[in-house]
Amino acid sequence: MRRFFTSCLFLSLAAFAQAQIVGHIPPARSLTNLPDTVTIFIMGDVMMHADQITNARKSDGTYSFQTYFEAMEGLIKESDLAIANMEFTLAGKPYTGYPCFSAPDGFEEYVASCGVDVFLTANNHILDKGRRGLERTLERYSKMEKAGVVKYTGTALSSEDDKGRFPLYIRVKGIKVALVNFTYGTNQEIESPLPKVHVTDKTEIGKAIRKAREAGAEFVVALPHWGIEYILNHSKAQGDLAKWLVASGCDAVVGAHPHVVQDSETLDGVPVVYSLGNAVSNMSAINTRIGMAVRLRIASDRSGERRMLSPEYILTWCTRPGTLTDSYAVIPVREFIGKRDLWKNPSDYDEMIASYHRVKEKTGIVD
Repeated sequence: MRRFFTSCLFLSLAAFAQAQIVGHIPPARSLTNLPDTVTIFIMGDVMMHADQITNARKSDGTYSFQTYFEAMEGLIKESDLAIANMEFTLAGKPYTGYPCFSAPDGFEEYVASCGVDVFLTANNHILDKGRRGLERTLERYSKMEKAGVVKYTGTALSSEDDKGRFPLYIRVKGIKVALVNFTYGTNQEIESPLPKVHVTDKTEIGKAIRKAREAGAEFVVALPHWGIEYILNHSKAQGDLAKWLVASGCDAVVGAHPHVVQDSETLDGVPVVYSLGNAVSNMSAINTRIGMAVRLRIASDRSGERRMLSPEYILTWCTRPGTLTDSYAVIPVREFIGKRDLWKNPSDYDEMIASYHRVKEKTGIVD
């Protein structure tokens, strides 16, 4: 959804043919759109490592991220609500990558321009540049929000501001959805309670879920930053918290943080997606280049009753400079199977296919 309205893109044969030209990435086909169905598209970790900063910098000192989500825009924009985990700060220059992220100004605007409506900001890197970095990040997001471009949740500049962000309410096609975003912790701490970063506090989270129900939210989606990094299956702690979230009234649970895709399951009819992995990053460790987007679907029947359908999964691959394009590009794997000839470096295609099958086998994900 763009500016919180539905936007659907249709690819003509001529446009598809043009996309095959070297330097252009074929956009993804649409997923199943059912009548009277609200779709919520959620992406994994959007990151900005040092090599990404270097690659994005142009000769005039500006930055370009054009290819990052070029192949994903159709899927993002055709959804009624699109959400991304923004795992970096906008603390200003000097721009830095891991371990303390400060992405170039304008990266957030690019992500929003691709169709993302909500930024998730509760993650372990949000305090990488301390209080000043957090404040500057949220000030930039707040300006975008005032302009009607995007909303954010998981953090807040003040107690009053936090009242409208935890939970964050979004009305989509007449359905009131509540988002509850929190993190297990942060890599650095600040002594003052504000700006607020929501952590895994069951008292606060339970209160937010009850508040959402009392405010008339029909669907509550928990978005935890949790789990053990680089492990393809969820931990006992994740499983226990997921059970508690479901018992507390959540209608879906979609997690992030491990930098790899993890398994998913259904608890008492509620979909639980333990980890979406990375969307875009410069990570190269095994399984970190395969990510996942999930599409939650809320259907209405003739009587007006609404229910959550089974989620749809899209496994993605983050190509690096010199492999498919001259920059980074996130692509839906299934759309590129059999298109090895598009690669500048075909060995990267082979690595994608091997990683795709390995992750699916170990997690049980069916895309």
